[in-house]
Amino acid sequence: MKTTTQVQGSTAVVSASASAPAPGPATAVEQPHNEPGSESGSTRDAVIRCLLERPASAATIAVRLGISAAGVRRHLEVLADEHAVVGREIPVAGPRGRGRPAKEYRLTDIGRSRLPHAYDTLAADAIAYLAEVGGDEAVTAFARRRAEELVRTRRAELDATPDQAGRVAILRDALTDAGFSASVADVNGGSQLCQHHCPVAHVAVEYPQLCQAELEVFAEVVGSHAQRLATIARGDSFCTTFVPGAAGSGTLHTQAVSDKATETGRITS
Repeated sequence: MKTTTQVQGSTAVVSASASAPAPGPATAVEQPHNEPGSESGSTRDAVIRCLLERPASAATIAVRLGISAAGVRRHLEVLADEHAVVGREIPVAGPRGRGRPAKEYRLTDIGRSRLPHAYDTLAADAIAYLAEVGGDEAVTAFARRRAEELVRTRRAELDATPDQAGRVAILRDALTDAGFSASVADVNGGSQLCQHHCPVAHVAVEYPQLCQAELEVFAEVVGSHAQRLATIARGDSFCTTFVPGAAGSGTLHTQAVSDKATETGRITS
């Protein structure tokens, strides 16, 4: 009570409090960024789920989620910038009223891809069935074919590039195009190829043939022995392959060997 009396006794404080808007339910949904685990991110995902059933306006989504239409519009604007949704004006009969035209939004394929998928489980089940009916040889053949497919579109470019450093650079670009986010560093007279992401990491944990086939194709592509230093499938931060004698293909000039691979001495040739 004493604190209340002191606050009420200050005209300036009372005036500021009276003019400040009371926090409403939309406060949590008006964050500017869709960071993983944030309230903004979870609300934006909820907006996407609302659009799964049918296209809807910001007002309709707001009613379903129990938040403000202004907050929903902010999320829809971000999603539209990311090409996850597209909006169109809702036709009206008669003269249009004042204010912004109402829009109806629908999901795009990019928006649908943000929802949970079971691709890893499906891929693992498919390879398990392949192993059951065809044995390890069938799995190895599949892994080999998949690895060759990673560089198929670059074959003509590779054939026209005789130097090893150039081939490593082309391999880096091919892997990046395939979703592996690859980079090359010049290390100890050779090139270190790093794959910072692996789209099949969870499957490769169970089927290491996928990693081994990649390594074999890498060696054939660059025309040299290749040494695997680390893999995401084994718990490392990224997949690392060392190609001796291919210096000059990388833009970085630092020792970038995985610390974890060095500590454990895990080197696969």
